[in-house]
Amino acid sequence: MDPNTLRVLHADVVLTQERFCAAMERRLPEIEPDMLERYFGLLSKLVAKLEDPAKSLREVASEMVGDAAALMLQEMQSKRP
Repeated sequence: MDPNTLRVLHADVVLTQERFCAAMERRLPEIEPDMLERYFGLLSKLVAKLEDPAKSLREVASEMVGDAAALMLQEMQSKRP
């Protein structure tokens, strides 16, 4: 990838991460405590894995698939009005 395209892509990633953080901050007050606890657990695991310099992004993604799938199934099966 040429350097200019890579620079633009990096900037796009940063902008999208900022949008994600802003969107989640707006939603936090609405999230039910049990879901908030599950989300925090998943997010904490993800951050810990990303902080490990020995892990590649491919490894992190592979390890997180099971955790995220379990959370999604749990949320889909929860009894909500």
